[in-house]
Amino acid sequence: MKKSAFILICLVFALGLSAQEYLYVHTTGHMALGAPVSATDSLYFSADRSIVFIRCAGKVSGIDVSAIDSISFGPGSATVSVNYSGNAVRIINPLAFEGITVKASGAQVTVNSTNTSQEVTYDLTGNSGNGQFKLYSLHPYRLQLNNLTLTNSNGPALNLQSAKRGAVVLPEGTSSSLTDGPAYAASTEDQKATFFSEGQLVFEGKGSLTVNSLSNHAVCSDDYIEFQNGSLTIPSSGKDGMHCNGHFRMTGGSLNITSTGDGIESEEALVSVEGGSITVVNASADVSGIKSDSLLNVSGGSIQLTVKGNQSKGLKSGQKMLLSGGEITIATSGSVYLATSGSGYDPAYCAAIKSDTEVEINGSTITIGATGNGNKGISAATDINILSGTVSITNSGNGATYKNSKGVTDSYNATCLTADRNISILGGSITTSCSGSGGRGINADGTLTIGGVNQSPGLNVTTTGSKFVISGSGQSAEYCEAKAIKCDGEITIHNGTIKIASADDGIKSKTSVTINGGDISVSNSVEGIEAPFITMNNGTVHVQASNDGINTSKGTTNGGTEQNDGSIFSMNGGYLVSGATQGDAVDCNGNIVMTGGTMILHGPPSQPEEAIDFNGTFNMSGGFFIAGSTNSNMTKPMSSTSGQYGLLLKSSSIVSANTIFRIQDNTGKDLVTFKPARNAYYFLFSSPVLKTGTSYSVYTGGSCTGTLQDGLYSGGTYSGGTLRKSFTVSSKVTTLSF
Repeated sequence: MKKSAFILICLVFALGLSAQEYLYVHTTGHMALGAPVSATDSLYFSADRSIVFIRCAGKVSGIDVSAIDSISFGPGSATVSVNYSGNAVRIINPLAFEGITVKASGAQVTVNSTNTSQEVTYDLTGNSGNGQFKLYSLHPYRLQLNNLTLTNSNGPALNLQSAKRGAVVLPEGTSSSLTDGPAYAASTEDQKATFFSEGQLVFEGKGSLTVNSLSNHAVCSDDYIEFQNGSLTIPSSGKDGMHCNGHFRMTGGSLNITSTGDGIESEEALVSVEGGSITVVNASADVSGIKSDSLLNVSGGSIQLTVKGNQSKGLKSGQKMLLSGGEITIATSGSVYLATSGSGYDPAYCAAIKSDTEVEINGSTITIGATGNGNKGISAATDINILSGTVSITNSGNGATYKNSKGVTDSYNATCLTADRNISILGGSITTSCSGSGGRGINADGTLTIGGVNQSPGLNVTTTGSKFVISGSGQSAEYCEAKAIKCDGEITIHNGTIKIASADDGIKSKTSVTINGGDISVSNSVEGIEAPFITMNNGTVHVQASNDGINTSKGTTNGGTEQNDGSIFSMNGGYLVSGATQGDAVDCNGNIVMTGGTMILHGPPSQPEEAIDFNGTFNMSGGFFIAGSTNSNMTKPMSSTSGQYGLLLKSSSIVSANTIFRIQDNTGKDLVTFKPARNAYYFLFSSPVLKTGTSYSVYTGGSCTGTLQDGLYSGGTYSGGTLRKSFTVSSKVTTLSF
């Protein structure tokens, strides 16, 4: 009786307070229930005085008198405070009579909010090893994690069953931690993570949060996740580190994730990294550091991914991937996975960057280190387009043979850049190095375009791996070879600085190679540039090869490779220097057409190979051409159908490497002063200044004060040489011995 009378006095007194005051009823269950005095219009007891009824904002709520510990008055608030302490919890709910109900069973807290008039903040603090916070809300809310340490042994620590937007606030200077259990109790509701939300999650603040998951995702939203600030660490995750069905967007803060599944995954929408720092470590097979089944954009921030599992990916997108900014560093060590298919297997590769459609790079700085067998640096199911940015890929993965789905022996290899359709490198700086057996620098099933009229990329491609046998033996063996650039379709070079060093072919196309400009250097190769059709219109090309420097071929024809197979090497302009240590500087299984430019050839040191070899015709109607060759009986002059005069001059004795060979007219004017890089007997020469009816002289030895470049002197004074022959040009092609 005395307690109810005291309560009645307090309640009546409350009605006379300012409209800004709140009445707080403190219960024996460590809960404070707040009611705005201005909205409280009546107070009354049940007949037996065991329940007090408070009518607030038109709604009546009853409280057991026996559960009331005290009554106080204070200012209003839109913050519900939950303070965990072991297996108990203290709750201050100032909105208890405004649509927010809070229930607690031990440290298991459930909030049901029908309040749609304001954004409520839920401030969680304290420590519990057997607690949970579950929320149902019809309105957007704020969830403030204020030095909270919460573990739920049989489910999510935070279980937000609201489809509305939740702002997750990490106050500056605070550190919170969430942990789930090894198995979740059965539920009819989704509970997919240690930190689970049905609605959108937006992370704010400058504090830190650690989330551990023993059996599920660490953080999961069935809508979108945006990370604007704060520090989130996921030391372990049974599944994905961060998982959402809507988009994932990061503009600031830091994420540090170690996961069994994907580091970050959006199942149905965009992944966009615009700022902040992301570090992900994955050791499992067939997972990704960052994965989007839709678009994936990186325009800023820092991303560091370590992927160790077979078939796994660093960045993975189901649709277009746009990398327009930020710094991306990816290390992959997983190997190829051979999935059973038909009568054999279908290989699935580990890749640092993989898109099921297109990859576009336009400003990002990308560094990739790959070590697993068959590893791919950047891989696209359609196209790769590089407009600007810096790309550096080091790949040491080896290749190997396997049985394909038809039961036929096939091979796989590691590649730095690979596309199932086309590759376009219009700008930026790209460096690739592949050291594994059969490894490739750039590989496209379609076309390759390098540079543009006003676009000049820098491209440096190196392969050093050995070749290996796919099938057969001896001369009939089929090999997987370490090629620098290989395409099934056309290769077109418009501009750029291109440096290539290859353990096998430098540039190879099954269709054609067209050079319209740029500065191209193939410093090491077996075949320098190879295609059925090679056209040089402009630019500067330097090629060093152990076999053929320039090779046009459609493959072996009936009767052997000495028959014209219809391939064509056309030189219409530019500057070409080619040298071969064992093969031909230029080898064309078809025809050679030269209408302009400068061609300088340094043939091999000994026969039967030669400086220039062609099975069809060599028609020259313009340009400057000089070649030092062996005394091979296969050596032929230009074709008599040429529009420009040409010479084949055969020395009876060797002209040693770096010894001058010179032709001058009867006035002493220089036509060519040439220093072959290797021993030579035969010299081929053609120039627009070569005329019929004019007397010329051939000299060897001596010295020249002019400028030497690529074996050719320009300017200066020649002296000290030995006159070997004087002659007069009388036909389009002149062959003579000296």
